[in-house]
Amino acid sequence: MTSVEFGGIDRRLARWDPAALEEQLESRGHALPGRLLAARECQALGSLFERDERFRATIDMEPKRYGRGRYRYFANPLPPLVAHLREALYPSLAAIANRWQERLGDAGRFEPSLSAFLARCHREGQERPTPLLLRYGPGGYNRLHQDVYGPIAFPLQVVVQLTEPERDFTGGAFLLTETRPRMQSRGWSIPLARGEALVFPNAVRPIATPRGDARATTRHGVSEVLSGERTTLGLIFHDAA
Repeated sequence: MTSVEFGGIDRRLARWDPAALEEQLESRGHALPGRLLAARECQALGSLFERDERFRATIDMEPKRYGRGRYRYFANPLPPLVAHLREALYPSLAAIANRWQERLGDAGRFEPSLSAFLARCHREGQERPTPLLLRYGPGGYNRLHQDVYGPIAFPLQVVVQLTEPERDFTGGAFLLTETRPRMQSRGWSIPLARGEALVFPNAVRPIATPRGDARATTRHGVSEVLSGERTTLGLIFHDAA
């Protein structure tokens, strides 16, 4: 797949409403802006999982007590489709991230383009690409965690479901928890359709309280896959140390 074939993705992204996406993040801690990938694009990405040369690292989750399954970090150069998605999604998310920084009283701001942001990551020693494919078989799951790979961390990330629920697998909902100051944790179980994208905080987001904005801590994972095989694409915007 080459850059000239990304017209469908760009048209779908053009239908996303940034204001509605930000309102969903504000009101429920995550956003479901709609389908991002067509079936053939999901198939093309999922088929890369067995191609060792496309990846810099493979993690078997069970020995590390992360859960049960495998995930693989893409090597540079990223597959064109993955690189295009990352670059196309970043600017509107960076605008939200900068408003979050202001609300939380953080002086730092995120660059308007992914290339400029990654250049800063690389100057600080975070040079390893973080987009990844995750695959779970029957009994697979992912414990609640955060994807922070160094001192520079972009506060939003995106996951895209690549396999078809109820046809390719059952179970395996995306899990998200949020802990607010002086409150018990809240959780969501979020089923995703094939090609559908989910936008969520990678670690912290601002929440409005009677005393002003405060920090809510988030973690994410995957519930147990009951049958079949579940494959997803994870798009993390900061690189790893």
